[in-house]
Amino acid sequence: MTVHLQKLCVGIGTIQELVQYRDDLAKRLKKGGRPLEDQHWTRHRPKRDEEILDGGSLFWIIKGSLCVRQRILRLEDVEDEAGKPYCAIVYDPTVILTEPRPRRAFQGWRYLEAADAPPDLPDQKSALRSAADAAEMPEEMARELRVLGLL
Repeated sequence: MTVHLQKLCVGIGTIQELVQYRDDLAKRLKKGGRPLEDQHWTRHRPKRDEEILDGGSLFWIIKGSLCVRQRILRLEDVEDEAGKPYCAIVYDPTVILTEPRPRRAFQGWRYLEAADAPPDLPDQKSALRSAADAAEMPEEMARELRVLGLL
């Protein structure tokens, strides 16, 4: 049975910023002849790794909203320069927009059961255009339009 991870997207203020960052990364990886994948290092390896690797995704929380995901490819044991152990969550750089769900801030990552995961938005191109439009308007206005179902 699949389980996902959810994490705060620290340093990213909008979906558009994340998409642009991932697009730039994909171009650099392709140009360098490296696989199209990104990773996030965490101190604790998820104990439910088999469930995560059975189709799990990393869901990102941006500005209090669980709104995008990226497919997890694998988990790797890695070490930093000082020999300190970490777990690298390796994921596809393709950003998939989901139905937004409010989330409070927390440290680290949390499991997200498949039944609780928001569905992908049906028209990704249209959703990306809306995200770009929302990035250009004041945050309070964008939030209110989302609540009304207009954005």
